[in-house]
Amino acid sequence: MKKYVYLFSEGNKRMKELLGGKGANLAEMTSLGLPVPPGFTITTEACHLYYQQNKSLPEELFKEVKNALEKIEKALGKKFGSTENPLLLSVRSGAPVSMPGMMDTILNLGLNDVTVEALAQETGDKRFAYDCYRRFIQMFSNVVLNIPHYNFERALDNAKELAGVTEDTMLDGEILKGLVDEYKRIVLKNSGKSFPQEPFEQLKLAIYAVFDSWNNPRAIIYRQINKIPEHYGTAVNVQSMVFGNKGEDSGTGVLFTRNPSTGEKVLFGEFLVNAQGEDVVAGIRTPQPIEKLKEIMPDIYDEILQLCDKLEKEYRDVQDIEFTIEKNRLFILQTRNAKRTAKAAVKFAVDFVEEGLLSIEEALLKIDPNQLDKLLHRNIDTEVKLNVIAKGLPASPGAATGKIVFEADEAEQLGKKGEKVLLVRPETTPDDIHGMVAAQGVLTTKGGMTSHAAVVARGMGKPCVCGCEALDIYLEDEKLVVGEIVLYKGDVLTIDGTTGDVIIGEVDLVEPELNEDVLKVLSWADEIRTLNVRANADTPQDAKKAREFGAEGIGLCRTEHMFMEADRLPIVQKMILAQTVAQRKEALDKLLPIQQRDFYEIFKVMAGLPVTIRLLDPPLHEFLPDVRDLSIELALAKEKGDLSSSEIAKREELLKRVKSLQEANPMLGHRGCRLAIVFPEIYEMQVNAIFAAISQLVNENIEVYPEIMIPLVGEAKELAILKEMIVNIATQYEGKLGKKINYTVGTMIELPRACVTADKIAEYAQFFSFGTNDLTQTTLGFSRDDAEGKFLPSYLEKKIYKENPFAVLDREGVGALMEIAVEKGRKTRPELKIGICGEHGGEPSSIEFCHKIGLNYVSCSPYRVPIARLAAAQSKIKG
Repeated sequence: MKKYVYLFSEGNKRMKELLGGKGANLAEMTSLGLPVPPGFTITTEACHLYYQQNKSLPEELFKEVKNALEKIEKALGKKFGSTENPLLLSVRSGAPVSMPGMMDTILNLGLNDVTVEALAQETGDKRFAYDCYRRFIQMFSNVVLNIPHYNFERALDNAKELAGVTEDTMLDGEILKGLVDEYKRIVLKNSGKSFPQEPFEQLKLAIYAVFDSWNNPRAIIYRQINKIPEHYGTAVNVQSMVFGNKGEDSGTGVLFTRNPSTGEKVLFGEFLVNAQGEDVVAGIRTPQPIEKLKEIMPDIYDEILQLCDKLEKEYRDVQDIEFTIEKNRLFILQTRNAKRTAKAAVKFAVDFVEEGLLSIEEALLKIDPNQLDKLLHRNIDTEVKLNVIAKGLPASPGAATGKIVFEADEAEQLGKKGEKVLLVRPETTPDDIHGMVAAQGVLTTKGGMTSHAAVVARGMGKPCVCGCEALDIYLEDEKLVVGEIVLYKGDVLTIDGTTGDVIIGEVDLVEPELNEDVLKVLSWADEIRTLNVRANADTPQDAKKAREFGAEGIGLCRTEHMFMEADRLPIVQKMILAQTVAQRKEALDKLLPIQQRDFYEIFKVMAGLPVTIRLLDPPLHEFLPDVRDLSIELALAKEKGDLSSSEIAKREELLKRVKSLQEANPMLGHRGCRLAIVFPEIYEMQVNAIFAAISQLVNENIEVYPEIMIPLVGEAKELAILKEMIVNIATQYEGKLGKKINYTVGTMIELPRACVTADKIAEYAQFFSFGTNDLTQTTLGFSRDDAEGKFLPSYLEKKIYKENPFAVLDREGVGALMEIAVEKGRKTRPELKIGICGEHGGEPSSIEFCHKIGLNYVSCSPYRVPIARLAAAQSKIKG
């Protein structure tokens, strides 16, 4: 039979797929001689088997579990289920990719009405034994029996109230014994069955529950958000218990070897004295900062420092460590690569290179390119006066403003409607993840810097303030109280996850700047990458921002965006509604100097770099009033009778003309190069404006490298006709200047036919630029607006497509057509420059594909340029 159970001493860190990240790390730490409580891992293959066999496991597997248990018993001199020296276990999930808090954990497994007395006798501490038992009943009942936590929390609160104490640590053994009896009554009432007493039966049920948790709603959502494959499954780690709740010389904590928010090289974390691990991460008690441990237990603190150094060198990354101290003895329960903010990720990479722990290439691969996007989030303007009403822990940097919402479901609903909300909770749980995704930021009144809210928000790049104890939340009344201030659902708050401030009202936010560490990482990336990075920019302001972020030119300047401004739109509309060529040219003559000024300013900002200008692309009706609005206005005007008959006639004529320009399917209609074939005067005006601007700049001795792009070409003859027009106009300007202008003419490849006839198109095109937004629409037969709003979510849920093809390039369909176009285009014109300017140009996976098929550049929005620079370097490193 296949081996499904591995002792920690039998594995290593390279077995992550089989043992999960946690199991592989526990095995590695064991082999390093670290103080790891012994245990074993049930593999991810057992998880697959569990689902294949209709949620059951063979007896042979449980024989393996019993054999492994016997070895642990022998090593520790304890026995599972014994009435003398009982072995207790923790049962935890552990997927190949870290999913903090998404799956289930059970502690103190093996306790029952008999073994709890044995534990009390063995430790001489009745309070400790019954504290462990009541915790076990609550966790087991929630995870295995699906009885909500609050049933038990309510009973605990009642016990504290009756005893006249505020903390559960103040309850004595007798009260806790009574609380255990109450917990068992809760189990019987809610499940119809008594709490299970047989220890191995408890273990079997716990193993099943952990495998079940792979497919709980929060785990599924987390996998979707973080693109974790569903087929991975989870392992189960069964480990002998060590106890942080044995008194004042015991404790538990979570720490990071460096600060996961700022990247600073200092220990960062929290601990609780006389507590178990779940108390820290659940946010039930507010913990102490790790520095305090130096005062309370200095020897343990020094031991932790040495272990942190050893683990960083072993894993060559910053570690997130869970530890327990039992009677002044340190145990490491887990280590894993730490989740981190974007700022910290960059600093870690730079510092690890400078410390000689990583090469530049290795360091670059440690940074998720999408994290750089989070560095570009806005922060609070320092010049603004703030009405700060409370201060919490700065758990995840950045600032966010939104309406107060107290429930995750409501946050999700409002977020989908486009409303900006802040999720405000006493503490978050993994079940709140969908609300956290939809919210602008998260605010909690309980929990610390390693609570669920803090860890998940940091991973998402969401601003988060935790442990803001000055706030009182009344969920039933949907209100928030701080002192005499009362705020209700829907009121606006701002949080600053960098300082911990909670501020009334909306606050002005400012754009961030790239710091020295980011600039260093990007300079490393620039030295390595072979793919150029340009920006999509339609205004001088966009162009300026693109240069600031390191763009090497403009890959797409959409001229239609220049027509939308208030001073131009009336002229554009006159041009469109013109009845004769003369009337159209009259309007175009007014637009020409405006366009010339636009091009002049953009070329000037991008001096010395290439600028690709796409001539007018959308159908003309997009610049006109809506037919429905015009019809209503006309009907109301007729009803009121306050317009003359001649004015009514004009409006009727306008409505008729606008209706005539409406298209049944604008995506495939009269747009792009088709406009210029029918109305050549439109492109003639734009080309004249381009060359007039170039002539100005040439006379000013400013370098310009214009690239004129014809959109929507599907037949080489279209490009041949329009290129001839461009060359004729250019020749006229060259004659006036008395010198040759350095320009190129190319096309946007956005139709399947263009891809398969690229060899013919390349006879006229000096460059191709893939417009993958439209190429995706025309290849898949999807209207982007309709697909994303109607059926695409169902397709993604049913795994018909792994990713949204408008966000991540569809390599099998769109990508295959791109490969054909590259091969055919360069067969005709070997020096053909080829780029991409759709949304995919700033998406790391799509950039990797562009590198593989030999494109010269990608082009994306200015704010995604840093992402593209890093992703391009990573593509080169991966090969």
